[in-house]
Amino acid sequence: MTTRGRLVVLGAGGHGKVLVSAAQEEGWHVIGVLDDDPSLKGQDVLGTEIMGGVDLLGRLEFDAAVIGVGANRARQAFAGRIRTRWTTVIHPSAVVHPDAVVGVGTVIFAGAIVQPGSVIGDHVILNTGASVDHDCRVGSFAHVAPGCALAGHVTVGEGAFVGIGSTAIPGAVIGAWATVGAGASVVQPVEDGMTVVGVPAHPVYRT
Repeated sequence: MTTRGRLVVLGAGGHGKVLVSAAQEEGWHVIGVLDDDPSLKGQDVLGTEIMGGVDLLGRLEFDAAVIGVGANRARQAFAGRIRTRWTTVIHPSAVVHPDAVVGVGTVIFAGAIVQPGSVIGDHVILNTGASVDHDCRVGSFAHVAPGCALAGHVTVGEGAFVGIGSTAIPGAVIGAWATVGAGASVVQPVEDGMTVVGVPAHPVYRT
């Protein structure tokens, strides 16, 4: 397998572990994982050393970095304060149509599908088995959880979290920093900052 280059992953939690796996499968040489939890230094993630805190990034020789943090606000904060060469990571089993646009720092995990005409923002997570149909718009820092199904022309706002196994009908709009609960079915617009649950999805909380 041809090596894509030397990659550093920021974050040693569960999401970081899956990201290291996907990057290795895609052909990256993951040279290290950085995490600000000092108790993790010297441990490893799938054979890759946790080298220390994120401040080490400026002292390493690498080709690209990617954020392995599942929390959307935390990922946004990292991207805002760290200037480096971000890259996308796409698991080889994911299907991304050549017509789709995928932003920098985005990760697309095993079995995910992105259909033509869709635009995925920066530092997005499209998790395992997520399906994004034609002409969708997924804003930066959003997280589409495992097994989600977005029909055509769905809009997911910046930083929104679309919970595991949820669905959205054609043309649905999920606002910025909104949360869609696990297994919910979005059939009406979800306002910015709103949390919705159920089938059909209904609001329970707004920030």
